Amino acid sequence: MTETRTCDVLVVGAGPTGSTLALLLAERGVKVVIADRAADIYQLPRAAHIDSEALRIFQSLQIAAPIAASCRQAPRYDFINAKGDVLLRFDGADRIGPGGWPASNMIHQPSIERVLRQAVIASDTIDLRTSWRLVALAQDREIRATFAAPDGEETVIARFVVGADGARSAVRELSGIAVDDLQFDEPWLVVDAIVNDAARLPAINLQICDPARPTTCVLMGEGRHRWEFMLKPGETAEAVSEPAFVAALLRPWNVEAAISIERTAVYRFNAHVASAWRRGRVLLAGDAAHLMPPFAGQGMCSGLRDAANLAWKLAAILGGEADEGRMLDSYQQEREPHVRAIIGLAMMMGRTVCLLDPQAAAERDTQMLAARAASGAGPQAGNWPPFAAGGILAGSAGAGSYFPQPVASDSRLDDVLGAGAWLIARTDVPQLAGMRAVALDNAMLAPFRDILANWLDERAAAAVLVRPDRYVFGTGEPETLVAAWHAFALAGEAPPAPSVSQTSTGEDYGNRRHL
Repeated sequence: MTETRTCDVLVVGAGPTGSTLALLLAERGVKVVIADRAADIYQLPRAAHIDSEALRIFQSLQIAAPIAASCRQAPRYDFINAKGDVLLRFDGADRIGPGGWPASNMIHQPSIERVLRQAVIASDTIDLRTSWRLVALAQDREIRATFAAPDGEETVIARFVVGADGARSAVRELSGIAVDDLQFDEPWLVVDAIVNDAARLPAINLQICDPARPTTCVLMGEGRHRWEFMLKPGETAEAVSEPAFVAALLRPWNVEAAISIERTAVYRFNAHVASAWRRGRVLLAGDAAHLMPPFAGQGMCSGLRDAANLAWKLAAILGGEADEGRMLDSYQQEREPHVRAIIGLAMMMGRTVCLLDPQAAAERDTQMLAARAASGAGPQAGNWPPFAAGGILAGSAGAGSYFPQPVASDSRLDDVLGAGAWLIARTDVPQLAGMRAVALDNAMLAPFRDILANWLDERAAAAVLVRPDRYVFGTGEPETLVAAWHAFALAGEAPPAPSVSQTSTGEDYGNRRHL
């Protein structure tokens, strides 16, 4: 028996990006249908890494603790040549990052997806549909999505549709959106293993830049490890997947009996970006919008950033609090340059590793060793460019940059200030609907006051307005920031500000709908 369902937002794809988006929307009171073509989560490892920003997003959903418990940290990420010389080093991966969690976290993706799936199932405003395959999209004032489902054809009518359905996105294809191929295509054999004796395995993450066989060796989530071996010309996926071939590849690592192989698979590491991330009220997120080689460990992280960027914007539009065109236009304006910078780093890393010509590799080694000796450092992952356009107060110091989450003992800033936009100022400011305004001398900021004051000092700013996705809208005088925020984010004129005496406690904040 078929049924027509209605919702505010239809999310196609219930992987990490789609599930996170659905949960973020649900927390804002948005009715969501999320549909996935698979019957259940994929049980084998895929992504290997998330950063502190990803965990901060999970923190906002109250699921960071169980996810963090399954992660492992490695102190560094080294690119070494065949002789063992360090060509490039990313250090401090186990320190607290700008998101208020460890900077680099090695993961077991099915463990994360199980936590997300449980949260989706528990939500009263998310309708999860599995074994549903999208076959048609018709867009008018509303969007009609047609699915092939176990019981026949199913229809969902939604105001917005987000395709978070992976690199072969049906939403992207049905919307007629092309992709920009960035010309990176390399086949690699992935070997995932269960760890029986961790003492016999490397405790750091490694890229072996050996032209005889470029190799990756990295930690995964608790109790797991991964190797990746680049295929050489003439090798086939079938041949390199044979148990004897895999055993020969692992023999130099001396891990016999220290591991049990969980699975092997050949992947092609690609890079592409969708030409458009929006067609009317249909949007793309995650791998449907962008695909990158794994060398920077930012594939899942980038999809989660998409979800955080979209969630508050869609909720504001649906709540009548924002101009639809302006809000939706800002999505690709902000996210695409950010993603392209990350893909550029990942491709640089990949091209460093993937050299098969011995002479070219020797020249690479000479240049990189000289550069490292001269500078003592290499490029730093996580230093992504700020937004140059979109929902920011362009020209103000720090606009478009990521606002850090200070940590004091077991306390994190986001848990104190809550969801929604923040206005953090040196002096008391009026509390406004949809925004938490707080002065530095407020007692709740005492554990973080020095860090926040230093952040403002470095930008010579009286205040900062932080967006719900924790990117900086702008800095400056509080009144200027509030007026500019309303001009961008809100429909109509800014409401009159109540007096400071009426609002200094902010006790009613939790009862308001927030952007």
